[in-house]
Amino acid sequence: MKIGVLALQGAFIEHEKMLKGLGAETMQVRLPGHLNDLDGLIIPGGESTTIGKIAVEYGLIEPLREFAATRPTWGTCAGMIFLAKDIGVDRQPILGLMDIHVNRNAFGRQIDSFETELPIKGLDEPFHAVFIRAPLVTAVEPGVEVLASLGEGRIVAVEQGHLLATAFHPELTGDSRLHAYFLNKVNRA
Repeated sequence: MKIGVLALQGAFIEHEKMLKGLGAETMQVRLPGHLNDLDGLIIPGGESTTIGKIAVEYGLIEPLREFAATRPTWGTCAGMIFLAKDIGVDRQPILGLMDIHVNRNAFGRQIDSFETELPIKGLDEPFHAVFIRAPLVTAVEPGVEVLASLGEGRIVAVEQGHLLATAFHPELTGDSRLHAYFLNKVNRA
């Protein structure tokens, strides 16, 4: 199994380490040709506007959109923003594939970052979730399953078919359960 990690900016090395620890082969994706022969893709956290601008510059938007339209793709934090169909009034490059509405930086600035124990559907024990300038899913369309929320409708993990998105950074913990969940999703595809 070969999993690509979009390596334009952000926490891509940490995702690679988690995947390799689970026995997956990884590939840093920086150019359209790097998507060839991949079984799945992770779009990491970072700065979503920067990731979008670099993706445009490198001719990656359409190849990423085509890949993620049919193959397992997981967006974490900025990756969730990148996958969403609606990010409000912001006008930045996105893939627009997941039927979710996202509020960028919903929790505030860097100083407002936090960690919490988060129950996630499909995991037996709560996950230690790290939120850094995190987005929030404000609405989901039919066909999107909510996997986790912080209460009061504050949705932070969703799944839609072969697509997965989390508002937090699982790669910054020692817990590989969500990466294993994604690899199982890739295996089933």
